[in-house]
Amino acid sequence: MKKSLEEILNYQFHQPSLLIEALTHASAKGKKCDNERLEFLGDRVLGLVIAKTLYHRFPEEREGELAAKQAHLVSREVLGQVAEKLKLDEMLKVAYRDRAAGFFKNKALIANACEALIAALFLDGGLEVAERFILHYWAEALNASETLERDAKSLLQEWAQGLKKPAPTYILIRQTGPDHDPLFEIGVQVKGLEMVTGKGYSKREAEQNAAKVLFNQIRGHNA
Repeated sequence: MKKSLEEILNYQFHQPSLLIEALTHASAKGKKCDNERLEFLGDRVLGLVIAKTLYHRFPEEREGELAAKQAHLVSREVLGQVAEKLKLDEMLKVAYRDRAAGFFKNKALIANACEALIAALFLDGGLEVAERFILHYWAEALNASETLERDAKSLLQEWAQGLKKPAPTYILIRQTGPDHDPLFEIGVQVKGLEMVTGKGYSKREAEQNAAKVLFNQIRGHNA
């Protein structure tokens, strides 16, 4: 027997109309409301929760690095992944012709519905309920971001050791900017691969960024 969305969420709405609204696309005829206003609100709630989480998880990162992480975590890509886990495409009310044409499978459409669902949870149960939902369904994306950020150098070194290669070497390419706020550019080399560089406002940050670039390249080639 197929579970209802409330059963999947393990949350009972006090105002069921909010859930109905969140799952109603503007194309659905005969509906007095749609999810566009909720989508607007949900986008802001998601942004707040993710910003707060990143602020506490990465105390040493600068604003630009946090902003880059947030941009990914609130992106249509991640929202779409969460929406697919929840099977929102099967629950979304759209015009019959659009459902027949497979319009409901559109990633942007179900990502918007996911934002609307966040707003519905927020309005029905408060920020705590919305935050609990976000932290649960964004855990994988958050952990992936954290693991790669913390361990890029370690992952790169383990990869090199696994292939019996010498450990990666890090070289300071240049230092620019004023003494009180220098910007470092550091290159990383692994035998048999071209050097790549990373920038940061500390040598550690620049090394991590360089390692991340190279490790991502390696993962891309091996995918």
